[in-house]
Amino acid sequence: MSPAPLQIVVLGLSITSSWGNGHATTFRGLVRELAARSHQILFLERDVSWYASHRDLPNPGYCRTELYSSQADLHNRFADEVREADLVIVGSYVPEGVAVGEWVLKTALGIKAFYDIDTPVTLAKLERNDFEYLHPQLIPQYDLYLSFTGGPTLDRLEKVYGSPMARPLYCSYDPDLYFPEPQEIQWDLGYLGTYSDDRQPPLEKLMLDAARQWSTGKFVVAGPQYPATIQWPANTQYIHHLPPAEHRQFYNSQRFTQNITRADMIKAGYSPSVRLFEAAACGTPIISDFWEGLDSLFTFDSEILISYSAQDTLHFLKDISEQERKVLGERARQKVQHNHTAAHRALELEKYVKELTGSYNTLA
Repeated sequence: MSPAPLQIVVLGLSITSSWGNGHATTFRGLVRELAARSHQILFLERDVSWYASHRDLPNPGYCRTELYSSQADLHNRFADEVREADLVIVGSYVPEGVAVGEWVLKTALGIKAFYDIDTPVTLAKLERNDFEYLHPQLIPQYDLYLSFTGGPTLDRLEKVYGSPMARPLYCSYDPDLYFPEPQEIQWDLGYLGTYSDDRQPPLEKLMLDAARQWSTGKFVVAGPQYPATIQWPANTQYIHHLPPAEHRQFYNSQRFTQNITRADMIKAGYSPSVRLFEAAACGTPIISDFWEGLDSLFTFDSEILISYSAQDTLHFLKDISEQERKVLGERARQKVQHNHTAAHRALELEKYVKELTGSYNTLA
């Protein structure tokens, strides 16, 4: 028996622009799959200049998207819909997120959830008394804390911060966008990610040092905000920005892809990047740094390769046969296909709503 559709309001960083953030692709997949299951979604996004000039999906066809200019604009135009929604989700890094959260908690009559797409970063900020978008006093007031990080962090959210219900809602990928596709191989190893100070040292250690030691190898880094002062190896191409529409071709044009994890996420563990799932979905073998919980997602050596040094990286690039390479990529593809699509996340969210209400039955 199918349940009545939910009225859902999401206040997120962005769904219209993927420029310099991983939130948009996550929201696009989740919202699209929720809509496919007959739920009605209103996505509210703060209109900011840096996304206004980089909107690669200004009007998603699977939800109603509205931009607001200020707190007053948000309150004046959308109070009724927030009040009447069955589920209201506030995302991490929403501008003035504490004020937004306080208003939602005061206004909404339905389930109120916080979706943390940056959980380890959030908790590190809270420890520093940095309340950019979340205050500790709000956590117990949200009915549900949805987290990009699983494992022990969920217990910490409940026992230390007082969340009544912390559950994992990992990132995911869209199987309609990410799949194996014949492409001419242009690079031996590639990396896709926005620059960050804490990711740059391991990128240098695991990938760029390998490039410097293998002059005939071909490497590529794609992503915005890298400083002009970076000295790229001669055999490493740099691409300033790669829109999501070009990610599949990018992954399928590499023999291997590099995964680098932010320091806060390594410390927390159990924090997969969406790039892991997207690359795996393309059948591109992944060379990753190590963090606790990664082996709960992929089996080491048969589905993912772990590198601790440039020498490890070069060993994988030079010594793994083409047949072994393809088998490894296919195993990872099968794993994410059965566990990590956006449709899986929509089902998980429905399950959590059922836990809270006791009366909501998910579709089979």
